Amino acid sequence: MFSLKYKVTTSTCDDKGQLKLYSVLQMMQDCSEMWIDSEPQVKRYFAEQNMAQLLATRQVEIVRVPRYKEELTVTTTVYTIKPMFGFRNTFVYDASGQPCYKTWSMGAFVDKATGKLKRVDDDTIASIALEPQLEMNYRDRRIILLKEGGRQLEPVRVLRADIDYNRHMNNANYVRIAMELLPENFEISGLRVEYRVAAKQGDMLQPVLYQTEEAIVVALTMGGETSAIVEFTGRESQPQSDC
Repeated sequence: MFSLKYKVTTSTCDDKGQLKLYSVLQMMQDCSEMWIDSEPQVKRYFAEQNMAQLLATRQVEIVRVPRYKEELTVTTTVYTIKPMFGFRNTFVYDASGQPCYKTWSMGAFVDKATGKLKRVDDDTIASIALEPQLEMNYRDRRIILLKEGGRQLEPVRVLRADIDYNRHMNNANYVRIAMELLPENFEISGLRVEYRVAAKQGDMLQPVLYQTEEAIVVALTMGGETSAIVEFTGRESQPQSDC
């Protein structure tokens, strides 16, 4: 288990004084990445083998959205490890210990030099402290796109500011780009993201938007390949009356 403390600050808020989904995804990523500091054998093995853990899929269940100045705790726990994949819960709790966000994710273990999947040895797997899988509404990690009905939107260039230390587009930025394509009054209650091909600086992402009664899905493609698929569940809120 690994935890980080946060406070909802002005830079992490939207125009309503609520925590941005983009910002909480960054908090989750930071906690998940820094988890390796609590596992010295894993950290040493990954350094020796020139390996990294890359996010392959994430599901977020939004219980409630925190507001400005709230104190939060982000906690990540690993519940299943396989030779090339790991599964974890990352929950965000408020000051009273109640969850605001429930998530599960799958990470892939890759060789930094080749970018290909790489197995972790049995001794290192056995050294990892596993925790019970936490309660939430688990959905499939695969997001199935409709065969037709997608609407192509204006392409988006991957900027220098989008790149993280793994030298590709940071995971939260795919969601940020997709969120800009939602109706302005769309209230997000859930999120699924499937990461396929990492985008790099200068790449052009072509968004294709699909809308059903249950969800809005944005596929971000480049050069005929799907880079990421982002699914939002929720509803369009009704404008408030002035009366």
